[in-house]
Amino acid sequence: MGELEDAVMTRVWKWNRPVTVREVLEDLQKERSIAYTTVMTVLDNLHQKGWVRREAEGRAYRYEAVSTRAAYAAALMNDAWSQSDNAAAALVAFFGMMSEEQRQALTDAVRIVQLPESPAVENPGSAEDGSGR
Repeated sequence: MGELEDAVMTRVWKWNRPVTVREVLEDLQKERSIAYTTVMTVLDNLHQKGWVRREAEGRAYRYEAVSTRAAYAAALMNDAWSQSDNAAAALVAFFGMMSEEQRQALTDAVRIVQLPESPAVENPGSAEDGSGR
């Protein structure tokens, strides 16, 4: 995703609702000089790439993100990782670049995605029930 596409998507993700070209344009114009047609083209490109869906509203469209910024970041990381010829070395190098805050976020994420251990199923007649069988 290019710099301008990222600036547009940042607003779409932040607002978390269907947006018009005009809304995005007015917000972008607080930071830079940009034309309506430029924003319209960027949103159309993002639609063609599958990052936003659009719904007609009169003569214009409302655009809405297809996925979250977190999902986009994860896709970028996965793509970069899959291009490595040594996945373990790539992860070690990546972890070495992380700040303490990022390492804590990683620890929290691993804890969330780990499958809970299956509870021990008591088997009638096992040594645990004292029957000795």
